[in-house]
Amino acid sequence: MKKKMHVKTGDTVMVISGKDRGKKGKVMEVSPEEGKVIVEGIKIVHKHVKARKAGDPSGIVKAESAMYACKVMPYCSSCQRPVRIKHNVYGDGNKERVCARCGSTL
Repeated sequence: MKKKMHVKTGDTVMVISGKDRGKKGKVMEVSPEEGKVIVEGIKIVHKHVKARKAGDPSGIVKAESAMYACKVMPYCSSCQRPVRIKHNVYGDGNKERVCARCGSTL
């Protein structure tokens, strides 16, 4: 069963809780089934990787880890703060995601 997510791939988000609180990043991947997102530059972990082919990196590699989507909020560039999203539905059936605070398009 697919769950509804408040962020999409490519959104700029701000972390609102945890050790990376206050950091901004771009959403690289969304997993609605788990309710998790992977944000660029956030929640960096060290992975022990074995080289599978010649030329692949091996050793300890830094990578982004998944975090719960409830810990991030979409970031509005005009408000300069994390905001909630409002949906504007037009008469021709088009929908648009806008900032609930200032009304600018996200």
